Order: sequence, then C-alpha cells, then structure tokens
Amino acid sequence: MEARDDMPVVGTLAELTALVERERGLYVRWSRGPAIDLHAVSSIDDLTGVAMPGLSANPLDVEEWWRDRPAALWVARRLYDYEHLPREKGAGIRPWVLRGREAGRGPDNEPLVTDVSPLCRIADDVIEEAHAEVARQENPWGPLRRVNR
Repeated sequence: MEARDDMPVVGTLAELTALVERERGLYVRWSRGPAIDLHAVSSIDDLTGVAMPGLSANPLDVEEWWRDRPAALWVARRLYDYEHLPREKGAGIRPWVLRGREAGRGPDNEPLVTDVSPLCRIADDVIEEAHAEVARQENPWGPLRRVNR
C-alpha cells in the first residue's frame, strides 16, 4: 500500500462512470485522503470508538439488478448518499476512489476494505453533477444522514 498525494483527479461524472464501467472492485471513501488513512488502514466506529479491521468505504460496482439503467445514475447516487460527510466531519474530508479487499462489515453494514490501492480523487464538480443527476429523477431522495439528537 502506498499513500500518494499526487493522485489524478476525476473531473466529471462521465469520467468516473467510465472508470466504474471498466473496472470492478472499486470503492469510494470519504476522508482526509490516503496519506492519512493508509498509516493504520483502520476506521473508527463513531459510536463506540472501536477500531475496525479496514477502511470504511462504499462499493461503486453497478449491481446486476440495475440492468440497463444508466450507470451514471448509479454512480451519482453512490456519491450523493454520503455527500454530507464533509459538512459533518470537518474540513479536508473529500471523496477518493480505491481498489481493495473486503475484510468485513462495519456497524452500518459498510464494507471494511484492506489491501488498499488509491486510484484517484473526485473533484467537487463531480459531486455537483451527482446532485443534478439525482434531482432529475421523479422521486425525491436525500443523502444518508443521521439527525443529531
């Protein structure tokens, strides 16, 4: 595993979708980046403080049941569902794409990934495109977000 600060940046939803269509086994992680994450390769459960056996990430693979629906909508939704994290977790939280191996599941049923290879960062413009793609759908949808007590 190598933490690279010079990762390429994916600048459009179309570019990210093409990557997802070309390669399986990719994940998106929202964090301060691989330079920090790859030192321990462990996420911490926010509720209990327990170290988990891998980095919390979300799969980008398009599921077979999605069939002939647009892959761009699938990818947009995967980004949109967690776009609240930079606001809630603080400055420097950004999405990046990685390849890795699932070592287990976290308390929110998210994959915990090890043997991580960072691939690219995702530009803010891609998140804005994801918002627009989700907004074009017939049904209202919101990010996966817990309400503070």
